[in-house]
Amino acid sequence: MATLRERLLAKIKSLNETVWEGRATEPAVRDWLEGFDPVVPGGDDERLHALYLLSNFVYFGSREVRALLEAMYRDLYKYPIVESIRKANDNTTDAAVIASLFRPELTRTRFLGVGNPAESGCHLLYYFRQENALPRNLFLHTHQVFDRHGGMSPVTLRWPEVTRYVFIDDFCGSGRQGVAYSRDIVDDLKRLKADLFVAYYVLVATSDGIRVVRDQTAFDSAQCLYELDTSFRCFSDESRFFGNGQEGIEKAAAERTCRKHGRRLWPEHPLGYDDCQLLMGFHHNTPDNTLPIIWYDDPDGPPWAPIFRRYPKVYGGL
Repeated sequence: MATLRERLLAKIKSLNETVWEGRATEPAVRDWLEGFDPVVPGGDDERLHALYLLSNFVYFGSREVRALLEAMYRDLYKYPIVESIRKANDNTTDAAVIASLFRPELTRTRFLGVGNPAESGCHLLYYFRQENALPRNLFLHTHQVFDRHGGMSPVTLRWPEVTRYVFIDDFCGSGRQGVAYSRDIVDDLKRLKADLFVAYYVLVATSDGIRVVRDQTAFDSAQCLYELDTSFRCFSDESRFFGNGQEGIEKAAAERTCRKHGRRLWPEHPLGYDDCQLLMGFHHNTPDNTLPIIWYDDPDGPPWAPIFRRYPKVYGGL
């Protein structure tokens, strides 16, 4: 009968071949495991617990991200508008009528990424446009929203005919970036045109993070497609990862391993930014809310071979 280690390695190999897009090859896993201490008498089996955590990693590949972007447009943007059109027209089901009234609503919408053009929110706009067959003129950089004129002239909206601004992002962890965007951009939008509808749509969010955006910002709508509740925090009381009685695997031992190495890799946030304790990543990047043992790769920091590398803007938080 195969040992637990062998079963975990087999599961990781299968995930790598079917879901992870070849990101965790056998050599990469071996190099990553070298960062953990071997078993010592009376000590934790760090490498076994690391393998167990890796075997539970949630990965959104290119195909899944594109499918989520299609669902974002359909479920969060288009369907609510269509429903309002139907209600305003005696609950019509006439597709031609609905399409003729939806087109002007779309024309008066602008889609923007969260972050600067080099960050993931803006990166996603290209695929969002492709998957939903949208024209380029519906997409803006944030610097195009306002006309600042220079001198003492007041700031105005560059596109006064626009009635909806939709901000798109891949991940909301703590919610702090959403709050910052509201203060920097959304508050001014609302001040200049109070009846604007401004939305924040994100692929994946923690329950706490999306709640912060809803409670502390001026967005009219803040929604996600995939919500991570507290059970996705690896070492929470409600953790979904340690309730199966897996022989040889202990939550306390796994946490000790992650804290030990996390304190060396990222002392301020040994279990991920804002103590999120996540095990997740995307095709294009891994959030720093994920355990640092998974993604850490700072050339100026301690040596570490990441298994799902993060490409950071800085070592700060989302």
